[in-house]
Amino acid sequence: MTDVPEMDAAELPEELSAVDQLLHRGEANPRTRSGIMGVELLDAAPDWERYRSRFENASRKVLRLRQKVVMPTLPTAAPRWVIDPDFNIDFHVRRVRVPAPGTLREVLDLAEVAVQSPMDISRPLWTATLVEGLADGTAASMLHLSHAVTDGVGAIEMFANIYDLERDPPPADVAPLPIPEDLSPNDLMREGLSRLPGSLAGGLRGAVGGAASVLGRVVRDPVSAVGGVVNYARSSARVMGPVADPSPLLRRRSLASRTEAIDIVFGDLHRASKAAGGSINDAYLAGLCGALRLYHEAKGIPVATLPMAVPVNLRSDDDPAGGNRFAGVNLAAPVGVVDPAKRVQKVRKQMMVKREERAIDMVGAMAPLISLLPDAILESVAGSVVNSDVQASNVPIYPGDTFIAGAKILRHYGIGPLPGVAMMVVLVSRAGYCTITTRYDRAAIADEALWARCLQAGFDEVLALGGDGRSTPASFTSDAAIAPTSVSISTNEGAAQ
Repeated sequence: MTDVPEMDAAELPEELSAVDQLLHRGEANPRTRSGIMGVELLDAAPDWERYRSRFENASRKVLRLRQKVVMPTLPTAAPRWVIDPDFNIDFHVRRVRVPAPGTLREVLDLAEVAVQSPMDISRPLWTATLVEGLADGTAASMLHLSHAVTDGVGAIEMFANIYDLERDPPPADVAPLPIPEDLSPNDLMREGLSRLPGSLAGGLRGAVGGAASVLGRVVRDPVSAVGGVVNYARSSARVMGPVADPSPLLRRRSLASRTEAIDIVFGDLHRASKAAGGSINDAYLAGLCGALRLYHEAKGIPVATLPMAVPVNLRSDDDPAGGNRFAGVNLAAPVGVVDPAKRVQKVRKQMMVKREERAIDMVGAMAPLISLLPDAILESVAGSVVNSDVQASNVPIYPGDTFIAGAKILRHYGIGPLPGVAMMVVLVSRAGYCTITTRYDRAAIADEALWARCLQAGFDEVLALGGDGRSTPASFTSDAAIAPTSVSISTNEGAAQ
């Protein structure tokens, strides 16, 4: 027996990992739903048939796009990805129009409805929607998929087949149709039962062998062996334990959410990060902390720190595109630090320490146990594991220009799930621009106009370190640049939407 998962023809694991199972099960509950979405602004409306055929052909090359999850009737085997014999591209690739004035605001409102809605778990877990009717003849593309399929970094590789490096490339060969699989939940259950004796024997041999190996290490070097266990336990406590008191302003949760976004020239953020002696990620998190500080001050509830979770990519070059390979580090986000350069340094210091924790993938280690819990208590357990007010992801995509069905991608906005947190923030860097997209719980962030202004002002604080670069509102309008110091005293102004 082996712990290495079996691979399909595309070298994707056939069985769901424990983490993927948790994300798949969470789809049934609006509070644990894990859908992720990319919203791309296009410079023109692509030809519909050409757009549809790009995804049809990609689904033949990337089997995960044609696979659904089969859950065994009884848990005698792990859930499995199988080629859907009833796959219908017209269910997954759609076409809609937004109302006037056809700005990103209308697209994000449409995206919110999709992200909040459950995915059909009896089918492959993704949809692509062409959004027409935008101003000046432009369009948008919304790619929605379950987090059980892959994480943000894996999605970049998985969907690379839909993009071109030029507007009108030569026609590509059509890939052959994958062979469908008829596997029912009962079939999978019976297959698990037939393999159960061998699995138990293999597991017993592995447990005995592992115990003997551990015992041998203790006998040979008892100090190092015991010290390693103690150090890992201490690291686990640091990884899972609270790092800051939660914000009293962000404590409420609901089922309503909203998304706001800004654009930043990549070079401006890069110069700012270098001026402060940090990385792009450090400057990004410092800008977010600044926005949160301004919002809390404007509401009369200043805080010094708040708990912020930052996913760290664990994917290696050899890992397949499917599945999730990330861990989260918890920061005491230095929200109360006014000086943006000092804020960058404080973020950097914490990130460098947290990345080196031995137990950084503690949640992944716990996932097999958590996955056995009934649905009734899974939600509360998930909330205690997250243990943060804000999550912030950083997803670099393609540095150069890319096209889909003859249309150029101008901007890419990442919309993440809200797994018990008040806000999910995603930085996407693509084609010379960074977009900062904040999706928040409307019970926690009740003043949407104020948050939009604070978001812009918080990042402008950091960008000023590198020169005269400034952020640009994407989902809202601004009549004039807003000085950071003015935000806290203008809480009754209505930002144009």
